[in-house]
Amino acid sequence: MPLPPGTKLGPYEIQGPLGAGGMGEVYRARDTRLERSVAIKILPAQFSADPVRKQRFEREAKTISGLNHPNICVLHDIGSQDGVDYLVMECVEGETLAKRLEKGPLPLEQVLRYGAQIAVALDCAHRSGVVHRDLKPGNIMLPASGVKLMDFGLAKPAAPLAGGLTLSAAATQTTPVTAEGTIVGTVQYMSPEQVEAKEVDGRSDIFSLGAVLYEMLTGQKAFQGKSQLSVASAILEKEPSPISSLNPMTSATLDHAIRRCLAKDPEDRWQSARDLALELDWGAESSSPSNRSARSPFQRSSREWVAWVLASIALLAAIAIGISRYRQPMAFVNVTRYTISPPDQGKFLFGGYQEGPKVSPDGRRIAFIANVSGVEQIWTKAADSLLLQPIAGTERAMAVFWSPDSENIGFVANGRVERVSIFGGPPRTVCELDGSPRGGSWNRQDIILFGTTPGSVYKVSAAGGVPQRVTTLDAGRQDIVHRWPFFLPDGNHFLYLASSTVTAHERGVLLVGSLNGNPDKLLMHVSSPAAYANGYLVYLSGQDLMARPFDPDKLEFTGNALTLADGVLLDPYFGAAAFSVSENGVLVYQQGKPFTGYSLQVLDRSGRRVTGLDEPAVYFWPRISPAGKQVAYHSPDLQTGKTDIFTWDLASGNRVRLTFSSHYYRTAVWSPDGKRLAYLGLARQSGTAAIFIKPIGSVTPEQKLLDLSTGAASNLTQWSPDGQNLIADDLSTDLRRLRIISAPVDGLGVPKTVLENPEASVGSGQVSPDGHWLAYRSVETGRGEVYVTSFPTPSGKIQVSAGGAGSPRWRKDGKELFFVGWDGNIMAAELKDSEGSLEVASVQRLFHVTGLLAPRTAHYDVTPDGSHFAILVVGGDETAAPLNLVVNWPVALKQK
Repeated sequence: MPLPPGTKLGPYEIQGPLGAGGMGEVYRARDTRLERSVAIKILPAQFSADPVRKQRFEREAKTISGLNHPNICVLHDIGSQDGVDYLVMECVEGETLAKRLEKGPLPLEQVLRYGAQIAVALDCAHRSGVVHRDLKPGNIMLPASGVKLMDFGLAKPAAPLAGGLTLSAAATQTTPVTAEGTIVGTVQYMSPEQVEAKEVDGRSDIFSLGAVLYEMLTGQKAFQGKSQLSVASAILEKEPSPISSLNPMTSATLDHAIRRCLAKDPEDRWQSARDLALELDWGAESSSPSNRSARSPFQRSSREWVAWVLASIALLAAIAIGISRYRQPMAFVNVTRYTISPPDQGKFLFGGYQEGPKVSPDGRRIAFIANVSGVEQIWTKAADSLLLQPIAGTERAMAVFWSPDSENIGFVANGRVERVSIFGGPPRTVCELDGSPRGGSWNRQDIILFGTTPGSVYKVSAAGGVPQRVTTLDAGRQDIVHRWPFFLPDGNHFLYLASSTVTAHERGVLLVGSLNGNPDKLLMHVSSPAAYANGYLVYLSGQDLMARPFDPDKLEFTGNALTLADGVLLDPYFGAAAFSVSENGVLVYQQGKPFTGYSLQVLDRSGRRVTGLDEPAVYFWPRISPAGKQVAYHSPDLQTGKTDIFTWDLASGNRVRLTFSSHYYRTAVWSPDGKRLAYLGLARQSGTAAIFIKPIGSVTPEQKLLDLSTGAASNLTQWSPDGQNLIADDLSTDLRRLRIISAPVDGLGVPKTVLENPEASVGSGQVSPDGHWLAYRSVETGRGEVYVTSFPTPSGKIQVSAGGAGSPRWRKDGKELFFVGWDGNIMAAELKDSEGSLEVASVQRLFHVTGLLAPRTAHYDVTPDGSHFAILVVGGDETAAPLNLVVNWPVALKQK
């Protein structure tokens, strides 16, 4: 019996049917935990007792779970309830290729693009030892994001014999759909070895793909007959009609490529799906409108086609030769230059959290973040191939870095440091990340370094574990953040950038740290990441990419800097730069205007924009006035590096600058009556810090409230509701953790600790409007979560959030607490006072914000009535500008 809408299978709520087949029924459902649409494939209860069907169902689950590729439908979950076994897969929107073919043949460019995507999906399966055995148009979906290969219910390991279709069995079948127990596959797309019930391997799928490509080009099946017996006979004995006779615009080269797929003898076919993918991909790139002249290469003469292919091979071979001398002196003198365009219908991302392209240590692959059809994820490209491949499971990835063997990619996503193999398989969590990511590096001893904002550089085992701090914020230098770590060749020393402002402009210094605890060494003043390769330290000076000779053993410069390229992309606020170098002379960089993708948005509870500031600037720490009519924030001046406090009137749009001295001002908070602002000020020359108070709308000068010893790492989080104290985050006395302190506004007392945990940082303190409770963030479980305890004396606590969150904010009546999830969701918790104790009645998701800064110090605030939100949004610049790849760049320097 079909499942009616509203039926629950675990946390999944059925919404309606999507289709049915011999192996079960498929429904659209809603994942009530993650608020996403999924597809649920069920094995009906009457089939669960059938060992053959159940075995195939379980085999499909195991097969899909071991495959991780963007062109293969993702398996999310598996379960059983009330005798119903079910698989939970991604819900793919779009039509099947079979449905599309009802309209006739596909355009050449689509055939090439879709064909290449199917081939790389098959290559992933074959490399995992899996043969699909039922490749056909009905098992291929065509969503906007790219082909999705479906239905691995008949898949099997390549080695065992495949119980296939015999001619006598075929004669008894009346439909092309796979019949249980006898037919393994669909006759029209079977390989000869399947028809004869012989052993099959990946080349059998290549034959099936050839039949699919033939049909995509011509609109007709490659092998036809009045019965399945006659179809099977045609597969064994006949050749399909020449494609050119049905589609005259098809080149002889493409016709040959498909005929090679359809060779009767597996030895005569393409020997791997990857080889076929490369052939199709070359054709796809040459036939795209941006890369072709008046005639497509497939419409040119065979002589022109051969010349084009040879030229491509020569270019790729030159690059391959250039990068092949891994860890060897470069005796060759040629410098090869090459450009990489973004994926089809996609753009590269850079700025904010997105750091630009990364070349693997062996120089053979490039990794980058791209947005394709609204999906942001990691893509890779082999230097000796034209094929771009996304890495499944890396959606919302940031801070990309390579493993030393060039076989894994590290990245940050959803508040975790993760790693993923470039050969397939799901990402693995390395550790939780407390803060927003600022670069990563991985040495040959399998230690990963990563930076956070605000905060230090941490190390963790690549196998997983608890991060340990390896750099200490220097109070004398007024450090507030360490970022962009990069291991030097010895695997002990590393480069990193330290800054006394949240932005890297002007105040950045490049240092060498070490894992063994030796004193850090200052190398130079610089405001971008730095990397080492081939005897040079590479970094940005403005937008000029510089290379300066450097001795990694003595940790000293040995010569003057030379320019490699100009106009390289940078984020002047956070110091990110779009360049990367490998250990054997490969450089990749991207050019463009400086990143300016920051804005201050005012949104309602549904996430709809009401108003905003979109001028190129960073609007840190927005705080809404008690009347809900003004927003205070601090913003850096890129010309001077100085930060000042501003107010923005929401009704008139007017902005007023409040601070004018030489301090770096930040983290302003409103007095309960809305007449004054308190904020931090860092002295530029002396490095001292203090809390200041200034009346709003008055020429009265600011007044210093008190000095702070560790103010560079402090944040004012609230002016207490009773007006008596300022609540702040501050470093503990050992400078290793955050704690919550309060400072009396009258200046007569000294700051005191409100809440401290000797094992974990606590911060973002917010006193409830009635003064009885303190909401805060703690990382005691390894991941930041929001808690509430009593105030002013902490006693007991309740956990409000789950899955990683921070930055709590109270509604004025104290009945609702807002916070930010690691996934960028704005959340609201309804609270109840029950006989003097506080309870969480419910938690709901309000809306999602793409580009919201990390919840540790999320730059957002809520109006007193909880109806609107002021949020700093980082929108990564999307650009189609190509990546520039240079092989053997040190030779170019020596020739200057």
